[in-house]
Amino acid sequence: MTSNKSTGDEGEELAAVYLVQKGYTLLERNWRFKRWEIDIIASKGKFLHIFEVKTRKSNRFGNPEESIGREKMDCMKNGAEEYQYQHPEWKYLQFNVLAITMHYGESIEYFLIEDVYF
Repeated sequence: MTSNKSTGDEGEELAAVYLVQKGYTLLERNWRFKRWEIDIIASKGKFLHIFEVKTRKSNRFGNPEESIGREKMDCMKNGAEEYQYQHPEWKYLQFNVLAITMHYGESIEYFLIEDVYF
């Protein structure tokens, strides 16, 4: 049985490859400031993209994107604010969620939710 951490790490690797294939340029992975963490920070065009990556091996407990709560969204927002402060060249910001489901023996399912509002 795999741990949640190893599933998450595997999902973030898959997310990085997927996003590059979709035309994003990866800037940071697992960026941290104080207690805030952002899974992936990328750019595309003139936008800075903040990604929360959620990965599951089944839908037994719901879809991955359904597990993102208010606390995590606040963490993303605060982290993004600090990142923009440290990198003032980025004027435009977009929050995204990339949900990945890895069903055993089947293809990997990606669900990208762009421009999430808080």
